[in-house]
Amino acid sequence: MPSPLFAVLVRGPSMAPTLRPGDALLVRRGGRAVRAGDVVVATFRTRPDLLVVKRVVRPCDSGWWLQGDNEFVADDSRAYGVADVHGRVLLRYWPRPRRFGYQRVRPAS
Repeated sequence: MPSPLFAVLVRGPSMAPTLRPGDALLVRRGGRAVRAGDVVVATFRTRPDLLVVKRVVRPCDSGWWLQGDNEFVADDSRAYGVADVHGRVLLRYWPRPRRFGYQRVRPAS
């Protein structure tokens, strides 16, 4: 049985300013507890080879509609359609925040 947690590394500018290339994230496996506003790791059904970090907008066709936080980058559901979520991002652990510990990745308000 795989671990309930896994790590991913952010590549590309689509989640800026929330996340930046090189940020390391801790992810909870599974998509059952996902809600609009959560940051998730997913694959688009039209691009199953591409693992992405995006924000959930809404449920769609038994999957999810995802968008990045950077309005100038549209490599999300606007380009690739419905996605399947593999896990919800819990926190960014690298680079460490200036204060201490880790930084939680919060849902959009």
